[in-house]
Amino acid sequence: MKLHTLKPAKGSVKSSKRIGRGPGSGMGGTSTRGHKGAKSRSGYSTKVGFEGGQMPLQRRVPKFGFKPLNRVEYKPINLDTLVSLAESTKATVIDVELLFNNGLVSKNDRVKVLARGEAGSLKAEVKVHAFSAAAIAAIEKAGGKATVIV
Repeated sequence: MKLHTLKPAKGSVKSSKRIGRGPGSGMGGTSTRGHKGAKSRSGYSTKVGFEGGQMPLQRRVPKFGFKPLNRVEYKPINLDTLVSLAESTKATVIDVELLFNNGLVSKNDRVKVLARGEAGSLKAEVKVHAFSAAAIAAIEKAGGKATVIV
């Protein structure tokens, strides 16, 4: 085997269609474009969303709603979840890393603690991004500490 004898495997390379090169090619005349109409003309291209003159979808459907650009989304975690987590892990500090390691939040989630359930035995320091007022009251009543991280 030498470099000058190498060639591709049989059937792996096809020659390109030679369109518009006379009737002998079998692709002369209309050049595989059919007869008449905008699609047969040179320079044809549709606008995005063009539906042949029918009123396009983005104009049929009305505008709706508003999404603020600077909204901060929080992942809610309730007190009953924190109590069961503290009991199972015997943790004195509950932070975002502990919640992530136990599969309760994702890596980049911002966490807010809400006040569903009882915080009776929660004597831990809770460090997350936000708390509801009722959750702070319940944690401090149980002997814990609520710390907001930035």
